[in-house]
Amino acid sequence: MINVLANDGISQAGIDSLKTNGFNIVTEKIAQKDLIDKINIENYQVLLVRSATTVRKDLIDACPKLKIIGRGGVGMDNIDVDYAREKGLKVINTPTASSASVAELVFAHLFGMVRFLYASNREMPMEGDTHFKGLKKSFARGRELAGKTLGIIGFGRIGQEVAKRAIGLGMKIIANDKFIDKANITLEFFNGDKKSFTIETESLKVVLKNSDFITLHIPKDGGKSIIGAEEIGMMKTGAGIINAARGGVIDETALMFALDKEKLAYAGLDVFENEPNPSIHLLMHGAVSLTPHIGAATLEAQDRIGTELAKQICAYFNKQKWQ
Repeated sequence: MINVLANDGISQAGIDSLKTNGFNIVTEKIAQKDLIDKINIENYQVLLVRSATTVRKDLIDACPKLKIIGRGGVGMDNIDVDYAREKGLKVINTPTASSASVAELVFAHLFGMVRFLYASNREMPMEGDTHFKGLKKSFARGRELAGKTLGIIGFGRIGQEVAKRAIGLGMKIIANDKFIDKANITLEFFNGDKKSFTIETESLKVVLKNSDFITLHIPKDGGKSIIGAEEIGMMKTGAGIINAARGGVIDETALMFALDKEKLAYAGLDVFENEPNPSIHLLMHGAVSLTPHIGAATLEAQDRIGTELAKQICAYFNKQKWQ
């Protein structure tokens, strides 16, 4: 029997699928420092992780019985992917499973930002019973998303899912991507109708200058932030920005300065430079909508991730069996 360790957990749908196909699946959380010994002692051939567990060269070298390293989600920056593949390991992930979930979180932040929900949800419990009229006045300058321009930086799967929702709200889309010149976006409606749009990408400068809101869906470029003081300076005064991609894509110091000076009106952050210990100054900032890296954390996405990982694992070992 093939042993699978899902060290950061896996959905019940994924567990059921693996068990049905004859795999032994364990979801016990093993501390990083004990992981190598546990993998070797228990003869795990498959290691599944999310973002909490890292799989570096030392683990790869020390665990020769490993056949597959799987990442539940898109980004694999916590895995030494190239090295693992050089060593003959299969490295898998689930790039499409959580796209819709991340896109919906972007709009949760957008709606919360333009109607100041992030602030009113903090202040209503404290002052709602004594200063109701004052709070009503404070939060009565909201904006509508319809008719506004959304700039999408990174126009892959998630960026395109964001575009679908924005189009449905009546927003204008401009997008930037280093590798995509244009994309066909198809909206499917409740009655079976479909409508397709072709969106050609623009330069980063054009997107920054012309957007009312910016949302980021790109990996971090090494140690360099993609959006720093210079890029923020190109943005419209009063614009908003959302990062549900990777911590460090935005220079957080430059972001807080721009918010303090009211160059930007608000920001929505699901990821942070120093996870899992983000800057307390950023967390306490009055113009920031906050979530703790939950972009892919919906029940539906977790089911899709689990079943997709199980499918890839089954396919690999069935192929190995018949070679």
